[in-house]
Amino acid sequence: MPSLSPVDGLAQLSFLVLGTLERRAAEHDVSIVQTRLLGVLRDRRPTMQELAKLLGLDKSSVSGLVDRAERRGLVARVPSAADRRSVLVSLTDAGRRLAATVGAQFEADVTALLEFLPAADRARLSGLVSGMLVAHAAAHGVDLFDTLPPTGRPD
Repeated sequence: MPSLSPVDGLAQLSFLVLGTLERRAAEHDVSIVQTRLLGVLRDRRPTMQELAKLLGLDKSSVSGLVDRAERRGLVARVPSAADRRSVLVSLTDAGRRLAATVGAQFEADVTALLEFLPAADRARLSGLVSGMLVAHAAAHGVDLFDTLPPTGRPD
């Protein structure tokens, strides 16, 4: 079987995965960036500045994004107990439900795609992708892992 170059393979895979996520998001009348916002907020309650860094957007874009999500009842701004000048962004119950629904559907789609690989290759792919993403995030000062308690709710 012929192989794609790593660049071509990753590009085509990213288009396939992004298209799948885009379709799932559209089914719930949310954009890709709104879906990313919900995904980030599942695991943490960042400040607006932290959120901008996590999403790779400028702060003014994040403000508009949060404003729109807040109007839809998906997120809420809450004062920071640690710094009165800061505001944290948190999912509402409706936002948490939407994130869970879209996330479960997307996970099923990607799991079906991964079924084309033998189990050992899926495990190897998971390790390779995790290592690459964790290293990239660390190099940019981003922690990819959960920061909220296991319930997903703030203390």
